[in-house]
Amino acid sequence: MNIDAKIVHRSIVGKGIAHDSAARHVAGEANYIDDMPELPGTLHAAFVLSPVAHGKLNGFDASEALAMDGVAGVWAAKDVPGHNEVGPILNGETLFAEDIVDHEGRVIAVVAAQDFETAYRAAKKVKLDIEKLEPVLDIEEAHRRKSYVLPPQEVIEGDVDKALASAPHVFSGKLHMGGQDHFYLETHIAYAIPGENGEMLVHSSTQHPTEVQHHVAGILGLHANAVECQVRRMGGGFGGKESQPTIIAGAAALVAAKTGKPCKMRLKRRDDMIATGKRHDYVANWKVGVDGRGRILGLDVEYLARAGNLPDLTGPVITRTLTHTDNSYFIPNARFIGHACKTNTVSNTAFRGFGGPQGIITIETVIDTIARELRLDPNAVRAVNYYGDETGDMTPYGQKVEDNRLVEVTDAVLASAEWQYRRAEIDAHNATNPVIRRGLAMMPIKFGISFNLTSLNQAGALVHVYLDGSIFLNHGGTEMGQGLFVKVAQVVAEVFQVELDMVRISSTATGKVPNTSATAASTGSDLNGMAAFKAATAIKARMTKVAAEHFDVEEEVIVYREGRVHADNHSISFGELAKMAWAKRVQLSEAGHYATPKIHWDGKTMKGRPFFYFSYGAAVAEVAVDTLTGETRCLRADILQDVGSPLNPAIDLGQIEGAFVQGMGWVTCEELWWDKAGKLRTVGPSTYKIPGSRDVPPQFNVRILDNVPNREETVFRSKAIGEPPLMLGISVWLAIRDAIASIGGGVPQLDSPATPEAVLRSVQDAKGHANDA
Repeated sequence: MNIDAKIVHRSIVGKGIAHDSAARHVAGEANYIDDMPELPGTLHAAFVLSPVAHGKLNGFDASEALAMDGVAGVWAAKDVPGHNEVGPILNGETLFAEDIVDHEGRVIAVVAAQDFETAYRAAKKVKLDIEKLEPVLDIEEAHRRKSYVLPPQEVIEGDVDKALASAPHVFSGKLHMGGQDHFYLETHIAYAIPGENGEMLVHSSTQHPTEVQHHVAGILGLHANAVECQVRRMGGGFGGKESQPTIIAGAAALVAAKTGKPCKMRLKRRDDMIATGKRHDYVANWKVGVDGRGRILGLDVEYLARAGNLPDLTGPVITRTLTHTDNSYFIPNARFIGHACKTNTVSNTAFRGFGGPQGIITIETVIDTIARELRLDPNAVRAVNYYGDETGDMTPYGQKVEDNRLVEVTDAVLASAEWQYRRAEIDAHNATNPVIRRGLAMMPIKFGISFNLTSLNQAGALVHVYLDGSIFLNHGGTEMGQGLFVKVAQVVAEVFQVELDMVRISSTATGKVPNTSATAASTGSDLNGMAAFKAATAIKARMTKVAAEHFDVEEEVIVYREGRVHADNHSISFGELAKMAWAKRVQLSEAGHYATPKIHWDGKTMKGRPFFYFSYGAAVAEVAVDTLTGETRCLRADILQDVGSPLNPAIDLGQIEGAFVQGMGWVTCEELWWDKAGKLRTVGPSTYKIPGSRDVPPQFNVRILDNVPNREETVFRSKAIGEPPLMLGISVWLAIRDAIASIGGGVPQLDSPATPEAVLRSVQDAKGHANDA
């Protein structure tokens, strides 16, 4: 199907149209699950959570909780009528703990009461009999014990040992990368409403309605067709609502099934943070061999990822780390190994970037270290290692880089950011200012777009045209604030050449579009937009035949434009044509389906073409570092992002800005901290610092690369935007390294996140290095 030949007049796609719920968001009128009117008799649920990180669960006493006024009951593993399973990939990941609790916040039981506060207080009154066991909390300790949740994964290309042995220069290092809490504004929530014959309607704040549907059915012992999951919008997701919502929805549905009453379950922020997974923190041990220009000859990286207590999505997260360790650089000899370390902490899960950020910050550390060890310009070292004619175009995992825009985006951002002038000005500043040091850094990204698991790269959509010319649109993607719904609506409006307000955006529902993939991996617009395009195009083809008969012309003459259907000098409204088609008994409804072409992946050899295409971008960041307090501030950021031919540039710009700030938060201020007993102590905004409005760079220059349609046949030649710009936030961390390096030269020893404490340690190390020199 040649998508470019289908539309003659562009009028909707490519315009910067406001988010469909923007006004309601600002006014506080957008309805979320907790805003829904509650049905009579609705119960509220709360979890009984383990207070210890590791122990043997001998039982519990709920008598005191059950004696409270308004408490409807307490349910645990033994009360599950179906399967006590919520694992997104593997079995053995249970909703309720059975014999062992293996992290603080492990779900043991659910309590339901007539109101939320009563349920929450009752949950605290359940007495737990737990025999404490010694927890394993450190990633490296788990690795020493060979404590893993999955076998290791390896991407190997060439002969790394030989390359390292013959390299003129060999450097090595270790990088600690912290995790990150999703900190969505709306915590996890579900509202389960029982129906006839055991049926269940579940409103869930989830990125993966089908997974909720299937797990709720499994927990209740039902077929999937007895459960419907609906999602109108989420108050943020960022990956945290991909696999985790099944826990909350499953418990709410269990209560609803047991009592015959609707049940709402929402988590307080503290419970949300201790009971649900986060971005994986990693330790990366690396060794690189290079020539005199800094060109990489061989790279050996071993990753230790904190899986937590269960696999969850750790396997594919590590896969994406290994397939993004190259980032923008050709590495002829590579050995990347990832270990899924089992610790007595909550199982980590999907987070925007899905393992890619950990791989990219590692290779950027390697590049920066090479440059400083050889006393070369870091940007020059990057340039000699870019994929290209002088190096190579094959990734270590076997995919050819066919749409290379690295030089284009990096040259352009360096020019717009006035790199040469500012580099000289910052160096002059640092020469005379011992306390406030400034740093400057540029970094590129090459980010692969598609799910690692090939079968997930598919989507469905349902489109109806009504007799008045209005259009109903439903698809498998979910709206979490990212603007997916308005983009897909623009696609449908573009096909029919009608105003956008003629397309009604509806809630995602498993009863309308089945077997959906998660809205994740930056594929929401690619997959659902193309499915909707195919559905609308099929209807349009049938309507065009009717129009041709009406005007007595060939179908090729028919043109759709501005809400009307034209044949030479004659026209009728789109609504009139819809009535004609109905009168002729022509189908005005279509279920479209799209499967991403060209991709394949062998999980055993870790080779193939896992990505349909790559998205490119580059950023320059400038920071100031107070060497007395460790405080840092990003003063300016210049970003250039490749989005192909954008469906909605206004939405895309917002995504770039938000992703960059979220990535900056990961590498600067967001720190998760467990005490020696395994208790998470960063459990709310008072102890866990996310970026605020004053952390946004005062000079924030964001641009979209112009006139570069995707070479692959995506919907209107657009490219994904959700995840790639997050990695550009790493440029802030690199700029902090640059500022610290100005103190004593050499290679800064700085882990991520660069909190004030971490910066002060690095500053002291740099001063010691300067004194030694």
